[in-house]
Amino acid sequence: MEEQYKTLLKKTKIPILPLDQKWHRLFAVNDKNDAVKDLEKQLDELLKRQGELNTQSKDLKKLKSTLMENIRINMEGASENAKHSSKRKLEEDKRLIGEINEKLEAYGEELLDLPRQIDKVNRELMYESVQSCYDILQSNTEVIEEISRWITQVRIDLKKNIIKKQNCEINSKEIYSYMHDVLGAEIIEVFDKEHEDIKLAIPEEKKEKQEETGG
Repeated sequence: MEEQYKTLLKKTKIPILPLDQKWHRLFAVNDKNDAVKDLEKQLDELLKRQGELNTQSKDLKKLKSTLMENIRINMEGASENAKHSSKRKLEEDKRLIGEINEKLEAYGEELLDLPRQIDKVNRELMYESVQSCYDILQSNTEVIEEISRWITQVRIDLKKNIIKKQNCEINSKEIYSYMHDVLGAEIIEVFDKEHEDIKLAIPEEKKEKQEETGG
């Protein structure tokens, strides 16, 4: 199955992932796993090497151009003056150009192979990133389902408690009203003072009874 996925990825155009901000956003909440980190490091090193070779090749070509110009000037000077120092300088410049050509050839071969290496590692990184993302999706799904169950239970408990609260309020109201009707406001006031630590849930009802009896 892994090879099937990688074969499919070979047919897909993929950006260089470490240079893609959207790819980095995939791991904004969850850290990259070790496989992703290792491949990202390999790819960074390959990209760094490619940049270094391009820069060095450019510098060597400039130096070669300068040396070629020096040779031209020295050859003209040698034909006119045939000075020994000019000849030595000419030979030294030719030697340096030879070394530069060897380096440019080696760099060129490496630069030709680097895109293949970069593409290979980049696709490996894409594969591991997708696998990691599915692991994150699975983890997120488990958390979402757990919280959803908790929310459902909280809603059930909330409804039960609301009903329980309402029943207690109604019951307290009926009890207080009955005592007030049977015993009267004056006696209830005495009991209220004795049980003043009880916070009645129906102060409006108590107030109404007091107003009816002129208490």
